[in-house]
Amino acid sequence: MQRGGATTGAAPATRSRNPLAGGAGRMVGLVIALVVLCAVGALTGGERFASLDNAMTILRQAAIYGVLAVGMTFVITGGGIDLSVGSVLGLASIWASTVATQTMAESSGWFVMVFTALAVGAVCGLVNGVLIAYGRVVAFIATLAMLVGARGLAEIIANRQTQIVEVDGFLDVFRSSILGISVSIWIFAAVAVAGWFLLNRTTFGRRTLAVGGNPEAARLAGIRVKRHTMYLYVLAGVTAGIAAVLMLARTTSGSSTHGSLYELDAIAAVVVGGTLLAGGRGTIVGTVLGVLIFTTLTNVFVINNLSTSAQSVAKGLIIVVAVLLQQQFAARARRT
Repeated sequence: MQRGGATTGAAPATRSRNPLAGGAGRMVGLVIALVVLCAVGALTGGERFASLDNAMTILRQAAIYGVLAVGMTFVITGGGIDLSVGSVLGLASIWASTVATQTMAESSGWFVMVFTALAVGAVCGLVNGVLIAYGRVVAFIATLAMLVGARGLAEIIANRQTQIVEVDGFLDVFRSSILGISVSIWIFAAVAVAGWFLLNRTTFGRRTLAVGGNPEAARLAGIRVKRHTMYLYVLAGVTAGIAAVLMLARTTSGSSTHGSLYELDAIAAVVVGGTLLAGGRGTIVGTVLGVLIFTTLTNVFVINNLSTSAQSVAKGLIIVVAVLLQQQFAARARRT
């Protein structure tokens, strides 16, 4: 009894001495990194960076990457990876902007285009999920095949041409603002909030953490691991469809080149945000901060007319540092 009391008393004391240990410390670190980036931008870019218009520009640019990254957070937390979300975005944008789809949208309503984009994303995610969960194809290979296949299908449908969005109702809704803030930013915020709630406050989120942490233990606990894994990829596909809608609104066109290499930016934001690549731990707040860090970094480079090559080097360094910190945190957790 005495030894048990000593043990239970020691843990809270340790936690009280380290209020920023674990996830809280990582979030504080990300916030500090973002603040430092903003300070550098303000010092080097002056009013061009510090203006409200530029802040809105950063958030609008972050919206598409951010929506993709939210879906990617679930997949990686569940122990998987999805290399195809950028290509799925491109395919969804093409399918939603075909003449047939836009003709239906003109007669039935702009929501036809939205439904088409979401349906294409969900079907692509379903194919990934079935191949990985039930076909036992390695996630890297299955999603790499989807990356190539979806991009090729988009090129075939569009005949390698850009398709202009001519449905005024769609453009009026998704290019508008609410309270002075772009609709795309509101959609990003809604997706992030919904993702946070799903991961942290629902059984689905707890099962995702369990499957990513130890699939066999999750199976023995009664979780249908294969079915849940399939759901995770469908979710990633749906977020790619939402991102396609935002891309259509931003560019007023559908193109097979839309979303090219976006999957790498999404994965980078998720990893920098603190989600473990090995699975079992994920954070939507961290992902959002990771997206804002990369988007702000890009904005600072653009404002200061710095080369994209230097920007890529900076992103690479940030990713390497984030992975090294993850390994240190994981090793420290194993020791404790």
